[in-house]
Amino acid sequence: MPNNWDALKKRLDKVKKPVSAFHLCEDPDIRDRYQTARKTADRTAAYLKSLPDTAAADARALAEQRAAAAAAELATAEKAYKEATITLRFTALERSEFEALQNAHPASEQDEADGLAFDMDSFAPALISAASLDGMPVEDATHFLNTWTSADAKALFDAAWSVQHTQRTDLGKG
Repeated sequence: MPNNWDALKKRLDKVKKPVSAFHLCEDPDIRDRYQTARKTADRTAAYLKSLPDTAAADARALAEQRAAAAAAELATAEKAYKEATITLRFTALERSEFEALQNAHPASEQDEADGLAFDMDSFAPALISAASLDGMPVEDATHFLNTWTSADAKALFDAAWSVQHTQRTDLGKG
């Protein structure tokens, strides 16, 4: 009779690490068009669904026409958005590797005063590079963090940081 633990361990060893995706659209107009089209399609579909069965046939036909037009615009806008969007992927590091990376970038007094356990200026690009599934070098991570808008730079770091804290367990009732 095989040992139950051995079977469980094999399964546990095969569990995939979490992966997160970071999407950056090269063209803000395309992004805005896509977001507007998505909102319009959602709104027109919800309106159509909310129509009572007793709604006038011409009102239903108009709502269906608008929902179909909005869905078509969404499909076109989504295609353009996908073509203009760069996707970077990040994975969780092993705990020991993540802790070693943090320890390699100790916090300054100011960092500690700000509540950080590491030097953000050196740790952030190192983490982005180490977690990148696309092979982003530290130098490029540093470049993007320094040249992108604050919001985009923060989102880049957050993509690499948050996947390190992705919980895959469920501690519900057994």
